[in-house]
Amino acid sequence: MASVRILLVDDHLVVRRGLRQLLADVPGLQVVAEAADAAEAVQTARRLLWPGGDGRAPGEGLDVVLLDIALPGRDGLDVLRQLKAEHPRLAVLMLSTYPDKQFAVRCLRAGASGYLNKTVDPDVLTAALLKAAAGGVYLTPSAAEAMAGALHELRDKPGHEALSQREHQVFRLLAQGQSVGQIAQSLSLSPNTVSTYRARILDKTGTRNDVELALYAVRQQLVAL
Repeated sequence: MASVRILLVDDHLVVRRGLRQLLADVPGLQVVAEAADAAEAVQTARRLLWPGGDGRAPGEGLDVVLLDIALPGRDGLDVLRQLKAEHPRLAVLMLSTYPDKQFAVRCLRAGASGYLNKTVDPDVLTAALLKAAAGGVYLTPSAAEAMAGALHELRDKPGHEALSQREHQVFRLLAQGQSVGQIAQSLSLSPNTVSTYRARILDKTGTRNDVELALYAVRQQLVAL
């Protein structure tokens, strides 16, 4: 069975050396590269994944990025977003000294395969790396509690607050009476893309059609009469 190929990203050399030594003793795990900052992390991932993007293309390959959230310049959350945008299938496991409640939810929503504190037990780190490499998400009890709390808060908020920035933009235009075709033209999107956004908006706001959506927008004082 092929080893899980790992990129370590941390600005502290002593931390990287400690993690490399720790993982070297675990069968099935292989540290293939290290990076000390955001730019190096992105460049190294590109090099390892060239020319595919899934870790199985010709070259050294990469399965999991073990990413520190506190990096100089650009933080790890920003790097996570870029890595997932460029390589959607790449697993990224966040490592941090911050409490789970502070960053875990934000990282998981951005596509992380898990959020671990640097005090984590080595066996938990190993399990998280293996699960991430297999396409899963590893949740510690505290991270799961943070996610549950975030979902509870979300249920208590109006549906439009769950919209992404683009969905909110389309929502306002629909509520103003614009058609899918008009919105597609004004936002330089395809009609199919706008229709997809519309379906998500209806679902999140609990409305069934454009008329109900417009009434919802008026009730929430998001558009003027």
